[in-house]
Amino acid sequence: MEYGLIGEHLPHSFSPEIHKRIGDYKYEIKELRPEELEDFIKSRDFKGINVTIPYKQAVIPFLDEIDEAAKAIGAVNTIVNRNGKLFGYNTDFGGLRALFEHAGISVFGKKAVILGNGGTSHTAKAVLKALGAQTVLKTDIIPGEGVITNEEAVLRHSDAQILINTTPCGMFPKLSGMAANPADFPHLEGAIDVVYNPLKTDFVQRAQSLGVPSEGGLYMLVMQAILAAEHFFEKPVPKEKAESIFSEILRMKTNIVLIGMPASGKTTAGKILSEELKMPLFDSDELIIEKTGREISDIFEKKGEPAFRKIESEAVLELSGKTGVIIATGGGAILNPENMRNLSKNGRIYFIDRPVEKLVPTSDRPTASTAEAIKKRYEERYPLYKKYADIIIDADCSPAEVCRKIKEDFRK
Repeated sequence: MEYGLIGEHLPHSFSPEIHKRIGDYKYEIKELRPEELEDFIKSRDFKGINVTIPYKQAVIPFLDEIDEAAKAIGAVNTIVNRNGKLFGYNTDFGGLRALFEHAGISVFGKKAVILGNGGTSHTAKAVLKALGAQTVLKTDIIPGEGVITNEEAVLRHSDAQILINTTPCGMFPKLSGMAANPADFPHLEGAIDVVYNPLKTDFVQRAQSLGVPSEGGLYMLVMQAILAAEHFFEKPVPKEKAESIFSEILRMKTNIVLIGMPASGKTTAGKILSEELKMPLFDSDELIIEKTGREISDIFEKKGEPAFRKIESEAVLELSGKTGVIIATGGGAILNPENMRNLSKNGRIYFIDRPVEKLVPTSDRPTASTAEAIKKRYEERYPLYKKYADIIIDADCSPAEVCRKIKEDFRK
């Protein structure tokens, strides 16, 4: 390969889409096992590569020259082959610094805690120091020189104002988990997660629920890619490209999630949107039928609603890990807060609010088989639909008009 990304596990990396928008060059993904790394680097059969977990430090002994900034950080994420000599750089520094600016988080004079002690944590420490942080602490499972445990961070440093996650906790495909809970730091003024897939990790969602300015790692990924391309081709990339590429990738990777009562038109709207926006459509009820081999009404009848809701949550979790798709949910998906947290990680949630008198009961909907049942469910669930929706769509209109309203918001 000429240009690309190496790492151990690279499922659904966003890097090729980003580099495609930076310039006219082919950018590939190559997964390497640890025992394959040395031979690959020594072969020098590439022009420029990015390096990710867990090789940012492991590649250093095989390089001919290392940029002073990368030396100071102790990690390399960009390697350029110039006439057979390998030069190492760290563009994560510039990417992370740009992310702080993009998130509007000031660290000057503040206490910061970095979660994790790998290569990216060294970059985070360098960035925090460069931005004027007064105190910088790092955590890990096992304490060591200059490293404390997460428990000690909570017990002795809960006054930290800045929290940065540099661990893979919450990263696709394992969408759940946090290295530390932002709620344990009551003086928090900013939270950054370098993880970009999902777009909003549990860590970011929790910080945002507390009203703390926070952001995931997508903007950092875009900026470090731009800086890497500048090293690849030894010419500057216009910085205004960063915001446009970020906005385009964010929109491209964001799911459209449709919630609402049974018979509100979620599936119909989903099909129209899928055709018009060229986005794949997934229906959680259809996935349940596919997985179980049973109709929804049969599951309710034979196993009961609690068993169905458990199956539904498993289906929702699977769909939540996808990016750039349309997800039509069952009417009761909003009953489980975990479902909504998962759907929000990569999704923008639209409540299709169809008037209750226009919701038609059908025998194949166990909780909406009569007009009375629909009205009862509507009254119970309406506050939850409003609570979890990013946008409420007035659906007292045609399906085409419903879709027009969704597209108008989604394309902003």
